[in-house]
Amino acid sequence: MLVGGAVSRPAVAAADAPAEWRYTMVAFSNASARDMDVYESSDGTVFRLLKRAAYRPPAGYVRDASLLRHTDGQYYVTYTTADGANIGFARSTDRLTWEFLGNHPTPLCCALLPGTGDGTGPVNPLGITGSAGWQDGPSLSPFTTKAWAPEFVVDGGRTHLIMSMSTGGGFVPYLLTARDSSLRNWSVPIPLQGLGADRIDTTVVKVGATYHAFVKNETKKVLEHATAPALRGPYTFVEPGPWGELVEGPSVTALPNGHWRLYFDAYKSGKYLYSDSADGMKTWSEPQELPGVSGTVRHFSVLREPS
Repeated sequence: MLVGGAVSRPAVAAADAPAEWRYTMVAFSNASARDMDVYESSDGTVFRLLKRAAYRPPAGYVRDASLLRHTDGQYYVTYTTADGANIGFARSTDRLTWEFLGNHPTPLCCALLPGTGDGTGPVNPLGITGSAGWQDGPSLSPFTTKAWAPEFVVDGGRTHLIMSMSTGGGFVPYLLTARDSSLRNWSVPIPLQGLGADRIDTTVVKVGATYHAFVKNETKKVLEHATAPALRGPYTFVEPGPWGELVEGPSVTALPNGHWRLYFDAYKSGKYLYSDSADGMKTWSEPQELPGVSGTVRHFSVLREPS
C-alpha cells in the first residue's frame, strides 16, 4: 500500500476536499460477458461508469478480469476467456482504450491432485476426497481443460498470477510468476499450499507479515478465508465472515479510512455485496449491497491508487 505524507492545505468545506484515492473497477456485466466495463470511485463505495464496453477481445469472453498498474505505468488486465486452458491479457495507458496482448496457454497442471478429475466412478471406500477415477479420487490426467479467474498479485517486487486450473473436475489454485516485465512469459504453475482442491476465484492480499487468501469453496458455494506466512503458503483456514452462501468472485481493497473491504458476487440473487473489517481482517461486518452497480456488474476487481 502507498501512504501519502500529510501536507498543509487551506481550509475548505468537506464537500470540496480533493479525493486522496482513486478506485478503478473492471467488470463484465449481466448484459455481456464479452465486454469489459470500467468504473471509478473516490471512496470504494459509490462507483460511476467511465466507459461501457471499454474492451472486447478478438474472440471469447472477458470474464473475471483482474487489474494491475504495472511498473511501466500502464494498466494491464488478465481474464477468463472460457476458451479451454487459455487466459487473456490486454493493456491500456488510460484505462479507457485497450490493446489485446494475446492469450497465454496453460496446458498442464493437476495430475494426481485430489479433486481435479472428471467426477466419474464409484465412491472411494477409503474416504479420500476428490473427483475422478474413484468418484472422489484424484485426477489421472495432467492436461488442463479449464484455466479460470486469473488474479494479479505483486509481492517482493515480482508480479504473480493466481489461477484456478482443472483437468475436468474441481479447480485447484495455482501460482505463476512473471519471468520478465513484459508479462508475456510465465513460470510453470505451482499449487498454493494448504488451499486444496475444489476451490476457485482465489485472491490474496498481505497485511503486515501475513498473507490473507479469500477463495470460493466450489462444493459448498461459500467464501473461505485462509492465512499464511508466505504467498505460496502453507495456508490455514480461519473463521470466515458472515458472507452467506451462493457467493463468489472476491476482491479486496483498503478503504480511505484504513479499513479493509471485501467485495463479492451473490450470483444467484443477482446482487453485489461488500463486507468490511476494521481490525486487520479478524472480524467482518454484515454484508451490504453495493449501491448503483449491484445487479449489473459481475465478478470484478478493484485497483486502488493515489488520485
